[in-house]
Amino acid sequence: FSAWSAVVSAIERSAGAELRPCPAQRTLCRQTLRQTGKGRVSNTMPRHGIMNYFRYINAVSAARKSSPIRETTELLQRSPPTMISLASGMPNPDMFPFEMATFTIKDGLKITFGPDTMKRALQYSASSGVPELISWMKDLQKRIHNPPTVDYSPEEGQMDLCVTNGSQDGLNKLFEMLVIPGDIVLLDTPTYPSVLFMLRPLGCKIVGLSNDQHGLVPQSLSDTLSKWEPEDAKNPLSDIPKVLYTIPNGANPTGASMTAERKREIYQIARKYNLLIIEDDPYYFMQFEKPWAPSFLSLDVDGRVIRVDSFSKILSSGLRMGFLTGPKTLLDRVVLHMQVSSLHVSTFTQFMVLQLLQQWGQEGFLKHVDSVVQFYAKQRDTMQLSAERWLEGLVEWHVPSAGMFFWMKLKGVPDTYKLISEKAVEKEVLLIPGNSFMIDDSVPSPYVRAAFSLSTPEQIDQGFQRLAALIKEVA
Repeated sequence: FSAWSAVVSAIERSAGAELRPCPAQRTLCRQTLRQTGKGRVSNTMPRHGIMNYFRYINAVSAARKSSPIRETTELLQRSPPTMISLASGMPNPDMFPFEMATFTIKDGLKITFGPDTMKRALQYSASSGVPELISWMKDLQKRIHNPPTVDYSPEEGQMDLCVTNGSQDGLNKLFEMLVIPGDIVLLDTPTYPSVLFMLRPLGCKIVGLSNDQHGLVPQSLSDTLSKWEPEDAKNPLSDIPKVLYTIPNGANPTGASMTAERKREIYQIARKYNLLIIEDDPYYFMQFEKPWAPSFLSLDVDGRVIRVDSFSKILSSGLRMGFLTGPKTLLDRVVLHMQVSSLHVSTFTQFMVLQLLQQWGQEGFLKHVDSVVQFYAKQRDTMQLSAERWLEGLVEWHVPSAGMFFWMKLKGVPDTYKLISEKAVEKEVLLIPGNSFMIDDSVPSPYVRAAFSLSTPEQIDQGFQRLAALIKEVA
């Protein structure tokens, strides 16, 4: 018990006012830990319309403390030039060999790092991200999603944002904050394999939900949760699921996109059972039809959505630039994890993106997004035409409305693994077999994933011609 008491005390000391419980909460929290001995910081206080984030944060995350060195670094970066710092251990940028840099953008725009900017770009920065970049992206989120939580207090789930080393780094840190052995994590299947690889070592039970061409089926979520009562969410001894993970647009691998109606229905189910929703949306800016469906973040009146965004598909995958948007209380725990792991996203990378976005402005950024959408829509149409030419009658598929992928069911082929991993390689055409995206990858799958992002129209057509010949050989 003394160890768990220390965890509670650690929260009180390090998490800030937004996580600090009142005396009544503190007593109940200690009682819960004494009763269960589980690694979950929890209590049984009624919500009264305010999310109880203690329920989701595991003991490891709750025990994290803010680094005084990191705090000093961030304080110095917010201070006026007259501030004299004898505290910082940052290296002197005058000793760095790089002086200036100029980047030429495809439209002819030039981004120049002068000596002063270069010194900042090569220096340590705040773990949550360069302040100017965070401010720019918050404004973008407000314009696009208009989150209801923008003006909430931290206790109510106030929207915040932090920069991550690509969206995958953000996802990994979210799961390590939320999940303990024995937890049930809900997700629609098939799903992004890296998420499965993140979750399996955490000792949780991954429960798959049904989906179709319009994404996660709300009835599947409702049916799965019907094993519990909504009141079980207030019971720390209950094994009721706490986290729902989903890819709402252009899902990898299915290419499915949720309708606005489905999102509203799923959000209401999440409210009923007090689920936290992880909205992984790397293909949001690759939706081929307007108006774009509202995001879960735009529906989030409770502060129960953590949105995961990425610049990888629209600016550069190699820059490793992602960002999380969600309740400040939870993102603060992610930032504490960053302080002792990656420290922060490359400051140089952040300044490259920041200066580009500042020169473009929101209108210029969205104009660039439109050009990206036009390219991938054309690629999608090309793959659709080639599929109709070569695969009609051999394969079933739905035309994706976002993303990069076709999800195809091969008729007469109960398991695509050997066909794709051996025979297709011999015929010099690469696809991903469907079992790679399943919770249990030993179960046969008749599906394959085909990506239209990188190949030329001629390569797509020839690839499907080779696939058709293979199917005819084995079917």
